[in-house]
Amino acid sequence: MTRISTRPYSLRESEMLRQSGMHPVLARLYAARGIKHDGELQTGLHALLPPSGMHQMREAAQFLAEAIAAHKKIVIVADYDCDGATACAVGLRGLRMLGADVDYIVPNRFEYGYGLTPEIVALTVREKAPDIIVTVDNGIASVDGVAAAAAQGIEVLITDHHLPGEQLPAAVAIVNPNQPGCGFPSKHLAGVGVMFYVLLALRAELRQRNVFSLETQPKLDNLLDLVALGTVADVVRLDVNNRILVAQGLKRMRAGRACAGITALFQVAGRELRLASPFDLGFAVGPRLNAAGRLADMRLGIECLTTDDAGRAWQIAQELHSINADRKDIERDMQDVALLHLDQFQPESSHTITVSDESWHQGVIGIVASRLKDQFYRPTITFAPAGDGTLKGSGRSIPGFHLRDALDLVSKHAPQLIEKFGGHAMAAGLTIREENFPAFQQAFETVGQAWLQKKQLERVIETDGELENSYFTTDFIQLIDSQVWGQGFPPPVFCDEFMVISQRILKERHLKLVLEKQGVRYDAIWFGHTDQLSARCRVAFRLDANEYNGVTRVQMLIEHIENQ
Repeated sequence: MTRISTRPYSLRESEMLRQSGMHPVLARLYAARGIKHDGELQTGLHALLPPSGMHQMREAAQFLAEAIAAHKKIVIVADYDCDGATACAVGLRGLRMLGADVDYIVPNRFEYGYGLTPEIVALTVREKAPDIIVTVDNGIASVDGVAAAAAQGIEVLITDHHLPGEQLPAAVAIVNPNQPGCGFPSKHLAGVGVMFYVLLALRAELRQRNVFSLETQPKLDNLLDLVALGTVADVVRLDVNNRILVAQGLKRMRAGRACAGITALFQVAGRELRLASPFDLGFAVGPRLNAAGRLADMRLGIECLTTDDAGRAWQIAQELHSINADRKDIERDMQDVALLHLDQFQPESSHTITVSDESWHQGVIGIVASRLKDQFYRPTITFAPAGDGTLKGSGRSIPGFHLRDALDLVSKHAPQLIEKFGGHAMAAGLTIREENFPAFQQAFETVGQAWLQKKQLERVIETDGELENSYFTTDFIQLIDSQVWGQGFPPPVFCDEFMVISQRILKERHLKLVLEKQGVRYDAIWFGHTDQLSARCRVAFRLDANEYNGVTRVQMLIEHIENQ
């Protein structure tokens, strides 16, 4: 069941924003997203929260400064998704700018799994012989891995943003806004954001040590294109601080100052860098990078982001594009199989979805979980065999159901069911024994029934209400597209009643419409739907500038339709 609602907003705050010179529709949109004054919309770097507010940041900066002075070898241990890859690239580029001897390793997800495990420590020692390990986008749960490194005489600095477990690793320092005792106001930094903050603190420490001055210090803002990409791709909440990071990264991209890898990825995706938007990062560039970690080796993605050779970047970007095409094919097949498994699914009696198939690919289960979650609007976990008698699971959730906490509860009630788990409120991963799948399925559903009310299982499409006819223009679309929207700060969706003038099915999959309001007609398309509509409908839609044969026209991209 899906219904359309209108997002409430304060008329007073909308008017205050409007009086500051803001476009009237933007003022309404921002007021509906909790913005109270235009100061919250600043995107200048001066408005960033200072690194000093993060727990153990000073210790981390001093530790790295001393390591640089002593010419110690630092090895970054990265995660294999887009956030991990960008965090690794930021760490490599930034630490080298600041004088460090630094290398990296990114474990193959299928051989070594996630996080700084003892096995990955052994691999890192064997291949890279580090004095120091720095984790990016992982490590907060790596108690055994840090102990294994210490046994080899290797010091570990953890930079992460995931939620901690009951015990923290005995690292030299842990920089994570979500660890106990950290008063940093923004808890939503991605892994790449945390690494960028570490570099800011390290640069300040090196200034204090007279390694360089304000005039001669390296320009870390050159890394903001990578920070923006990782932040958007990891779907973290775009709070005030993250919006600054993303806005600054997009500004670099639009000015043609992105690194060679991001430039090449925009090109293979058929997107224009001068018009770079969060949508491009989340749905075009990010998936191509993620595909390397899902199906191949994320070293390919990291090389793309760290090379300054435009020709090499283009070559890698083409490889990533091809891998992503393979990922799409695998995903389609897996989704078809999933729907067969769910043929008897009864939404009225099921609060969760857990599904497994022996033919599935570990690297793609997270995407399939996301698709099923969107379709059925239930917390969903999909499993694939790991080849050693275990199943690897990847889950996606809905608002109001904290997925990692749910897994924690299952683990506490039935300690034998889950081998290991970790993640966030909206996404998590786990490992179980194959024979434990039915028991886990039941235990997870029990938590779902305890935590979720029926009304939470109804998808609500929040809209920004009506949009006057005068704003159905390409200029207005450009204004909207120039803002920073994303997770927790959603792009505008409007809603109104229309007469259906015509409707036809395109390519057997999409509904092409002509809609009319107040005597004005609009082109519209509803992707993935072929429903027959009544003569009058309530429509939730986004605006899009559709270019065809050199002519740009406004069209409506439909999110949902309610027949009247």
